[in-house]
Amino acid sequence: MQVTSSEIQAMRELMPDYTPGLEAMAHLEKHNGDMEMAFQDLWQEKNGQTMMVEGKSLWDITLKTLRNELCGDDGFRGQIKEYTKNPGSSPLLTGAIVSLVGLASSSGLPLDPAIATVIVLYILKIGVNIFCDYTEPPAASGGTLPPAK
Repeated sequence: MQVTSSEIQAMRELMPDYTPGLEAMAHLEKHNGDMEMAFQDLWQEKNGQTMMVEGKSLWDITLKTLRNELCGDDGFRGQIKEYTKNPGSSPLLTGAIVSLVGLASSSGLPLDPAIATVIVLYILKIGVNIFCDYTEPPAASGGTLPPAK
């Protein structure tokens, strides 16, 4: 999944004083809008090198972990839906990012706000309902997470 340079610029303008957001935009620019690469770069910068589980990316594992918290939280889903109704609202966007950081922390996943920014932009790009349905493993088989690119 990628964001365009104009989408990155629009986000910069929307969050001119939000340092984690600007940091996320710099990483997205560095990786030509590739959300997964920006996420991995930020993760390594904030947390150091990580060991990879064979066949699974850190991006996919993180999204799967967050899905359990985010998709069951009507407050977060409501914030995302409110932002999509008013996409020029900086307070709604930063509120969703801060909410994601809080929800992640409560599930034992300390998430840096810059990393959370990339994840929120991903959820906004594909839509919260698609995120929740797309990243949900099949109920019967407990299957694998589809690639989130």
